[in-house]
Amino acid sequence: MFTYGSVCSGIEAVTCAWHTFATPLWFSEIEPFPSAVLAHHFPNVPNLGDMTLLPQKILNREIPAPDVLVGGTPCQAFSVAGNRQSLNDDWGNLTLVLIHILEAIDYVRYQNGQRPCVLVWENVPGVLSTKDNAFGHLLAGLAQESKPLQPAGRKWTNAGYVHSKRTLVWRTLDAQYFGVAQRRKRVFLVASARGRSVAEILVERQSLSGNITPCGNPQENSTAFAESSFGAYRSTNIAGTLKRCGGALSGGHYTRNAKPDDC
Repeated sequence: MFTYGSVCSGIEAVTCAWHTFATPLWFSEIEPFPSAVLAHHFPNVPNLGDMTLLPQKILNREIPAPDVLVGGTPCQAFSVAGNRQSLNDDWGNLTLVLIHILEAIDYVRYQNGQRPCVLVWENVPGVLSTKDNAFGHLLAGLAQESKPLQPAGRKWTNAGYVHSKRTLVWRTLDAQYFGVAQRRKRVFLVASARGRSVAEILVERQSLSGNITPCGNPQENSTAFAESSFGAYRSTNIAGTLKRCGGALSGGHYTRNAKPDDC
């Protein structure tokens, strides 16, 4: 069993999925209807409301620092169906608030002699292709880098990892391959301190995944992932210049300098 805190909790699909092996310590939801649903179904779990207040509450030890932080910050600012204001939108900027919450949790857990927290985050694929590189800002904040990370091309790959002060892995998954009768793609990201094998949470070993596919052939799902770009990103200090190195499953390699205007 592990403990978790949830932000942008909605009606808590996570708790419905994890109830047999995890314990929720707190929720964070501000909308009236989902808050009422949470109060009805989970009366013993506090709903803390505004997630921007959580870092200070955690540092003050008003609320516990969980093993896992989970949440899907608002997607409207990144969705191709929306206005795509990205980080200039107050809702979109909550994605960066998530970094402060994780930092506060890890600080308290370090003081307590506990292992670092694991972050599980979800959003729409549009977050990978915003003009302001929102995903690169999120990755840099989580990896504790001083500059936004940059994709190799015009957008971030559908799956990849960063190995820095934290290890991050992300992957775009489609609900139709997991027993749901609809095409619904979402980006999932898992992050934790370097040394923890978070990649295994999202990336299967080299074998058939066994996921349900529309045609009932598990190999087709495995092949579909192998043919998607899987980028690897890490930091290297070469002659005092910060560089980004990466590759993809489909082949190829690049190295580029991080320029001041990358910010």
